[in-house]
Amino acid sequence: MAGNSKRKGAMRNPGSKKGAVVGSGGQKSKGLQGRGPTPKAIERPNHPAYRRATSAAKAANTEKARARRKNEGQAETVAGRNPVVECLRAGIPATALYVALGIDSDDRVAESVSLAADRGISVLEVTRGELDRITGGALHQGLGLQVPPFNYAHPDDLLEFTRQTREQPLLVALDGVTDPRNLGAVVRSAAAFGAQGVLLPQRRSASITAVAWRSSAGTAAKVPIAMATNLTRTLRDWADEGLMVVGLDADGDVDVDGLELATGPLVVVVGSEGRGLSRLVRETCDQTVSIPMAAGVESLNASVAAGVVLAEVARRRRVAAKG
Repeated sequence: MAGNSKRKGAMRNPGSKKGAVVGSGGQKSKGLQGRGPTPKAIERPNHPAYRRATSAAKAANTEKARARRKNEGQAETVAGRNPVVECLRAGIPATALYVALGIDSDDRVAESVSLAADRGISVLEVTRGELDRITGGALHQGLGLQVPPFNYAHPDDLLEFTRQTREQPLLVALDGVTDPRNLGAVVRSAAAFGAQGVLLPQRRSASITAVAWRSSAGTAAKVPIAMATNLTRTLRDWADEGLMVVGLDADGDVDVDGLELATGPLVVVVGSEGRGLSRLVRETCDQTVSIPMAAGVESLNASVAAGVVLAEVARRRRVAAKG
C-alpha cells in the first residue's frame, strides 16, 4: 500500500541510536581561549629553522674552542747551546732549563745555568735519553729550555690599550707573515716606533715562538700582541672605531713620502713575504702605501718594509707634535 510505504532513510533504526551528547558544562568559552602568541620558528624544536640555528650555534662554539686552543698554544722546548743561551739573554719566559748529566761544560752552558738561576728558572739535570725525549730527538747538545705558550691578548684589548695611553692610536697588523723571524722583527720595530700593539691572524701566520721571541729582542714582552679569528672583520671593526687602515703594497696608492694619514689614528697592515696583502684585506684598506726604491732592486723583506713605514709615521708625528 502506498500509505505504508516508507521513504528510505526517513527513520533511524532504534538499535543504531547514538548515545547522549555530553555538554560542555560551561567550559566552551575556556576551550576557545588562545594559548598565547605562536613561538618563533627558531624556538620550536621540530622546525627546520630551529635545527639550523642550533647547528650554527654549535659551529660557532666549535670555532671559539679552536681559537681558544690556538691562543693557548703549546709549551715549546728550545734545544741546543746557542739557541738556549740566546733565549735566556733575550729574557724569554721559561719554566725549566734541562741539563744532560755528564756533558762537557763550556761558556754557553755556564752562562745558561747562571742566567736561569738568576731568574728563578728551575735547573734540572736529566739523562741524555730523557733529554732526547723532551726535545723530540732534536740536536740539543746537552741543553734544553722549556718555554710556556704565549699569552695572547684579545683584539678589543689592543683598542682599549690605545685609549688608555691617551696617545694617537698606532697599531700593526700582519696579514699572512709566516716566518717567525720576520714576526719578531716587526714586533721589535713596532716597539721602537711607538705602536701600542700588534695583531696576528689565527690562520696562515707565524705565532710567538722562541724564534720570534729572540728576533724581537725581548720586546714581545713589552708590546701587547693579539690574535684575531678573522683579520678582515677585526680591521673593519677598528675602522668603525675611527682608525684608518693603511696596507703596505708595492703598487700602493701613494708612496711613503705622501702618507698624510700618518698623524691620525692608524693601523699599518704588513702583507706576507711572498704574495703581499690578501684581496679582502686590501679591499678593507683606506689606502695602500709603497716604498720608493732604486731601479733594479727587489722588494723589501716584510719586516724591513714595516720598519721603514713605522719610522716615517713616528717622524711625522714628532713633527706634528712640535708644530
